[in-house]
Amino acid sequence: MKVVLPVAGKGTRLRPHTHTKAKSLVHVAGKTVLEHIIERLQAIDVEEFIFITDENGQQVANFMQSKFPELKCSYLVQKERLGPAHAVALAAPQVSEGDDLLVVFNDTIFVTDLAKIPKLCEDADGLIYSKEVEDYQRFGVNVMRDGYIVDMVEKPDTPISRLAQVGLYYMKDGAGFIRAIEKTIEAGETVKGEYYLPSVFMRMIGEGAKFKAPEIDDWLDCGKPETLLETNRFLLKGRHHIHGEAVNCVLIEPVHIERGAIVRNSIIGPNVSVAAGSRIENSVISNSIINAENKVSNLILEESLLGDSVTLVGSPRRMNIGDHSLIEMDQ
Repeated sequence: MKVVLPVAGKGTRLRPHTHTKAKSLVHVAGKTVLEHIIERLQAIDVEEFIFITDENGQQVANFMQSKFPELKCSYLVQKERLGPAHAVALAAPQVSEGDDLLVVFNDTIFVTDLAKIPKLCEDADGLIYSKEVEDYQRFGVNVMRDGYIVDMVEKPDTPISRLAQVGLYYMKDGAGFIRAIEKTIEAGETVKGEYYLPSVFMRMIGEGAKFKAPEIDDWLDCGKPETLLETNRFLLKGRHHIHGEAVNCVLIEPVHIERGAIVRNSIIGPNVSVAAGSRIENSVISNSIINAENKVSNLILEESLLGDSVTLVGSPRRMNIGDHSLIEMDQ
């Protein structure tokens, strides 16, 4: 099997954190989003990881070489912003007849057993992984009949289906899938000038292909700050790891402090991850992600996301307050 990972998006919803780095290299729960995804792909036998990158492609390549040097990777650049289907089509030179293909978009960390793919796809041509959601109006959904997808509707007004597509796709015939994308591009089937995969899948269904929509166990969105913090809370659950230095601190589980981080005279947690090289003093931090090489002192932080090499310094207050006083202060 070959895996296509389109990582060329600009990550505008995560700015300013994506101004200087690829969105797949943003940290959550002590690891980059990409590292979480690659670890989940270890359950299957992957012949090659095909990355579709932008100008930040060298960052991704350097990260993969550092963290996963044993994996075979190739890198192709999407020079024009023509949509996700166009990005996947760029993998064509790496996909041969007989290759099966898994496409993984990197806004999402998925929780599912990929080892079940052969059994799930015994009587189908592909799998469009899905998750049942309440707010179906926000997503593209799969419409099912007798266990197979018969239609795909983008942001439906009525609950024709609650099975949202999660950005994880498996195709038995990888080369045939690429050809279907190329036909869609040749036909000019765009939405607001970009090519999307549902048009490709509906073309294939029209030609007789059968797709199932297995549900994943959990769908962890990493596309914007508030959902990244939610994902941080989910991934830290049951993981209380102190690899760095914590001196005279109160740690409220779960907390993840990486080796090389120093925390002193502070209350940390719950749901806080602190990356290597950071130094925190005299602070109270909860439900936050503190990335690498930060300096934080004399502050109360909650629901916060700090990028790399941030210096954030508050000031202690001195007070002389009499009886029966009421003091209300903003930070």
